[in-house]
Amino acid sequence: MNPLQVPTVTVDELPAAAVLLDCREDGEWAAGHIDGALHIPMNQIPTRLADGSSAFAPEQPIVVVCKVGSRSAHVAAWLNRNGYDAVNLDGGMLAWATSGRPMITADGSTPYVA
Repeated sequence: MNPLQVPTVTVDELPAAAVLLDCREDGEWAAGHIDGALHIPMNQIPTRLADGSSAFAPEQPIVVVCKVGSRSAHVAAWLNRNGYDAVNLDGGMLAWATSGRPMITADGSTPYVA
Protein backbone atom coordinates (compact mmCIF):
# COMPACT_ATOMS: atom_id res chain seq x y z
CA MET A 1 0.00 0.00 0.00
CA ASN A 2 1.34 3.38 -0.99
CA PRO A 3 1.52 5.80 2.00
CA LEU A 4 -0.34 8.35 -0.10
CA GLN A 5 -3.27 5.92 -0.41
CA VAL A 6 -3.49 4.89 3.24
CA PRO A 7 -6.90 5.36 4.89
CA THR A 8 -7.11 8.49 7.02
CA VAL A 9 -9.37 9.88 9.71
CA THR A 10 -9.69 13.42 10.98
CA VAL A 11 -9.43 14.40 14.63
CA ASP A 12 -13.25 14.53 14.76
CA GLU A 13 -13.61 11.03 13.27
CA LEU A 14 -11.41 9.09 15.71
CA PRO A 15 -12.93 5.69 16.46
CA ALA A 16 -13.54 5.37 20.20
CA ALA A 17 -12.10 1.85 20.44
CA ALA A 18 -8.95 2.55 18.42
CA VAL A 19 -5.43 2.31 19.76
CA LEU A 20 -3.67 5.65 19.24
CA LEU A 21 -0.13 4.82 18.15
CA ASP A 22 2.25 7.78 18.33
CA CYS A 23 5.26 7.01 16.12
CA ARG A 24 7.22 10.20 16.84
CA GLU A 25 10.67 10.30 18.38
CA ASP A 26 11.21 10.45 22.15
CA GLY A 27 11.82 14.21 22.26
CA GLU A 28 8.64 14.94 20.30
CA TRP A 29 6.63 12.67 22.61
CA ALA A 30 8.13 14.33 25.70
CA ALA A 31 7.14 17.80 24.43
CA GLY A 32 3.47 16.84 24.30
CA HIS A 33 1.29 13.87 23.46
CA ILE A 34 -2.26 12.56 23.54
CA ASP A 35 -3.26 11.13 26.90
CA GLY A 36 -3.62 7.36 26.58
CA ALA A 37 -1.64 7.09 23.34
CA LEU A 38 0.88 4.31 22.91
CA HIS A 39 4.38 5.57 22.06
CA ILE A 40 6.55 3.48 19.77
CA PRO A 41 8.99 5.44 17.60
CA MET A 42 8.70 4.62 13.91
CA ASN A 43 12.01 2.77 13.66
CA GLN A 44 11.15 0.49 16.63
CA ILE A 45 7.76 -0.72 15.38
CA PRO A 46 8.94 -3.78 13.38
CA THR A 47 11.04 -5.04 16.31
CA ARG A 48 8.31 -4.42 18.87
CA LEU A 49 5.77 -6.29 16.75
CA ALA A 50 8.18 -9.19 16.21
CA ASP A 51 8.99 -9.57 19.92
CA GLY A 52 5.36 -9.18 21.05
CA SER A 53 5.88 -6.01 23.09
CA SER A 54 3.74 -3.74 20.90
CA ALA A 55 0.66 -3.79 23.22
CA PHE A 56 -1.81 -4.10 20.34
CA ALA A 57 -3.15 -6.92 18.20
CA PRO A 58 -3.89 -7.20 14.47
CA GLU A 59 -7.65 -7.19 15.04
CA GLN A 60 -7.60 -3.88 16.96
CA PRO A 61 -8.22 -0.70 14.99
CA ILE A 62 -5.12 1.50 15.14
CA VAL A 63 -4.86 5.23 14.47
CA VAL A 64 -1.26 6.20 13.80
CA VAL A 65 -0.12 9.75 14.58
CA CYS A 66 3.06 11.79 14.05
CA LYS A 67 3.63 15.54 13.81
CA VAL A 68 1.95 16.24 10.45
CA GLY A 69 0.89 12.85 9.07
CA SER A 70 3.75 11.84 6.79
CA ARG A 71 5.63 9.36 9.00
CA SER A 72 2.36 8.01 10.35
CA ALA A 73 1.09 7.40 6.80
CA HIS A 74 4.16 5.25 6.15
CA VAL A 75 3.66 3.38 9.42
CA ALA A 76 -0.07 2.85 8.76
CA ALA A 77 0.69 1.55 5.26
CA TRP A 78 3.34 -0.83 6.66
CA LEU A 79 0.97 -2.06 9.39
CA ASN A 80 -1.78 -2.68 6.82
CA ARG A 81 0.63 -4.66 4.62
CA ASN A 82 1.43 -6.77 7.69
CA GLY A 83 -2.14 -7.65 8.62
CA TYR A 84 -3.09 -4.82 10.95
CA ASP A 85 -6.12 -2.52 10.71
CA ALA A 86 -4.43 0.90 10.66
CA VAL A 87 -5.41 4.40 9.56
CA ASN A 88 -3.49 7.66 9.58
CA LEU A 89 -4.52 10.70 11.64
CA ASP A 90 -4.93 13.42 9.02
CA GLY A 91 -2.74 16.40 9.94
CA GLY A 92 -1.14 14.61 12.88
CA MET A 93 -0.42 16.30 16.19
CA LEU A 94 -0.60 19.72 14.56
CA ALA A 95 -4.24 19.05 13.62
CA TRP A 96 -4.86 17.68 17.13
CA ALA A 97 -3.46 20.82 18.76
CA THR A 98 -5.15 23.19 16.29
CA SER A 99 -8.51 21.59 17.07
CA GLY A 100 -7.99 22.39 20.75
CA ARG A 101 -7.70 18.78 21.88
CA PRO A 102 -5.78 18.25 25.12
CA MET A 103 -2.19 17.12 25.31
CA ILE A 104 -0.08 16.11 28.28
CA THR A 105 3.55 15.73 29.27
CA ALA A 106 5.11 13.27 31.70
CA ASP A 107 6.65 16.04 33.81
CA GLY A 108 3.58 18.30 33.96
CA SER A 109 5.14 21.09 31.86
CA THR A 110 3.06 22.92 29.26
CA PRO A 111 2.68 20.60 26.27
CA TYR A 112 3.43 21.66 22.72
CA VAL A 113 3.89 19.97 19.35
CA ALA A 114 7.59 19.55 18.61
